Amino acid sequence: MKNLKKVSLYLLALLAFGFASCESEDPEKENEGEVITDVTLKFQELNSSNALVGSVLSFKASDPQGIEVGKTPTVQSISLAKGKKYQMTIEVTNSIEGEDITQEILTEAAEHQFFFLGPVFDSNIFSIQYADAGGIALGLKNTVTVSSSPGTNNSSMRVVLRHDLNKSFAGANNPTFANFAQAGGETDLDITFPVILN
Repeated sequence: MKNLKKVSLYLLALLAFGFASCESEDPEKENEGEVITDVTLKFQELNSSNALVGSVLSFKASDPQGIEVGKTPTVQSISLAKGKKYQMTIEVTNSIEGEDITQEILTEAAEHQFFFLGPVFDSNIFSIQYADAGGIALGLKNTVTVSSSPGTNNSSMRVVLRHDLNKSFAGANNPTFANFAQAGGETDLDITFPVILN
């Protein structure tokens, strides 16, 4: 009888060990943000009829390992003319994987939004409006007006991309909404471009 109890206890222990080993010991991986290696801001002048004129001016921020919040990638200075109005578009890519993240952002427009901050707006050097198709607040396409008398020739513009934010939050439809974090979500990109005015 003692042997039967020992065998039963032994089998019970083996079964318990078997069930425990079937459970995954690896923690569930979190959904990490998209790797962004290149952000290109493209400006093209708009005439008085809002038609595109002249050449496209491109200014790029890049890091072959990925632009991370708080890091210092290579960033080109934005050089624009005083008193002009421009269409500004944004291209976002992951050169590591050969991915066009711009299209992904556009497809998931309900979950993404760019905000534009910094001295160029605080000092009224730039004004900006979203110009995305369908009137959505996204920021892949914008209208930027440069002051004709900005008072300074050097400044900077911070570009922030958020995802999973509450787009209905009061003020979140403003491209220069300084309290964007209050609308929730997470930051995918936060980079500052120097600005030079001619």
